[in-house]
Amino acid sequence: MEIYIPDTTAISRGVVKRLVSKGLIRGKIVVHSLMVRYFEKLARDGHSLGHVGLEELRSLRELCDSLEGVVIEYSREIPKGCRIIELEDVDDMIRELALEWNATLITSDNTQQKACLAMGVKVLHVKNEGRERLKIEEFFDGNTMSIHLKEGVVPYAKKGVPGKWTYMPIDERPLTREELEEIIREIFEETRNSSNAFIEVERPGSTIIQLKNYRIVITRPPLSDGLEITAVRPIAKLKLEDYNLPRILLKRLELRAEGILIAGAPGMGKTTFAQALAEYYRSLGKVIKTIESPRDMQLSEEITQYSKTYATSEELHDVLLLSRPDYTVFDEMRDTKDFELYADLRLAGVGMIGVVHATSPIDAIQRFIGRVELGMIPSIIDTVIFIKYGRVDKVYELETVVKIPHGLREADLARPVVVIRDFLTGEPEYEIYVFGERTFVVPIKRKVPKRLSDREWRIKNEVEKILRKYVPLEEIEVEMLEENKTIIYVSPEVISFIPSKSYKKLRKLGKKYGVEVEVRPRRL
Repeated sequence: MEIYIPDTTAISRGVVKRLVSKGLIRGKIVVHSLMVRYFEKLARDGHSLGHVGLEELRSLRELCDSLEGVVIEYSREIPKGCRIIELEDVDDMIRELALEWNATLITSDNTQQKACLAMGVKVLHVKNEGRERLKIEEFFDGNTMSIHLKEGVVPYAKKGVPGKWTYMPIDERPLTREELEEIIREIFEETRNSSNAFIEVERPGSTIIQLKNYRIVITRPPLSDGLEITAVRPIAKLKLEDYNLPRILLKRLELRAEGILIAGAPGMGKTTFAQALAEYYRSLGKVIKTIESPRDMQLSEEITQYSKTYATSEELHDVLLLSRPDYTVFDEMRDTKDFELYADLRLAGVGMIGVVHATSPIDAIQRFIGRVELGMIPSIIDTVIFIKYGRVDKVYELETVVKIPHGLREADLARPVVVIRDFLTGEPEYEIYVFGERTFVVPIKRKVPKRLSDREWRIKNEVEKILRKYVPLEEIEVEMLEENKTIIYVSPEVISFIPSKSYKKLRKLGKKYGVEVEVRPRRL
């Protein structure tokens, strides 16, 4: 009777069961007890592969018991010369046993096949059959963003577009653990067989898989209170032209922006915009790389995607500096090491595009405070793009100036201040500075009283009286600030018509009422 010994890949990928059910092998199938212990240890540690392997062994045994001409046996025999066997080395031990017994080893692993051929071991190498459609794909339709499957609960899905979606049930029947285990087994089988799939993270209790364009998260007890599968899929791949950005912003992205921060709340379309920006730079002939975890961006083949899971920050730093990209997209920056790597690469001259979770654009900038020196922030970040509901909602530019911080009055309090301006209007909205040992982020709000006082009306009327000989009244805007300051905004086209004697009259007016008067060009 022909003896077959499967390794762990042949079991976990369902290869042996498929060969038996199709009648392609007849004889004795020997499963080593150490393999059972290997899968058992993985399962107890919370790894999905362990549960998949044990379930495959159970179904294989039931299949063999129901058929004639094929039997399944379990063995504890150890090959000669093998004394201490680690569970992680069970496939090596199985290869030695197959050589000793002159048995045929069944595997789905290319390296195992090459090792068997090198040793003269009979080997049956079976590749997994690709599936046209996975069970998990059946839960998706054209406008499904993500699905949420949990044992004992009906399946739910998010449907719509970023920022405008609904969370709704897609079936009336609760899912059983057996159904979820079958979906997980199929996911693992397809992942190990496909070149377009990666197991990004494998931890006790959780597994993150990137399969085609699906990002799949699997959690098990005790991490979660039940077996759960969450799968996310991008519903659209946009080009930068689809965002209808102002021409001035496109020009900045093309010529000046090299430290870009893309921020937004979860599900608002940050990664989709970063994806479009990466493709835009590629179309300009730039060399683009990405750092992702998991690698879920849908990009052209010319763009190399690196996984943060499989490399240290030092390794990514060396690889990126030696490969000399023009821009690096850093998706999902989370911890201090991510921000330090972003800053280090940016200061080394690499154009950086970082993606961070934030509920407001200023929150994204504040995540760098304390991680890098305050004065270096404008050198690291020059453009902040805030995404809301899939569109660009706000754009900030940063610069460092020496001035008296907003809200302070004494001249000797002047210090370096990071000024954050709205890029499209040029108006400052925040200032960041160090006072004592603390860093302050101060919003700058121009408050114009809804109803002017008699004093403020007199100031406004006298300003207009001084300037109306040279500037049309509709071109003058007088703003009263709370800190005894009056700002006169005049259109740039006519500001040069104001003579010097008018400025002298304005200064006298300021002394008369005890206010500081300043003339500024108005942004169009």
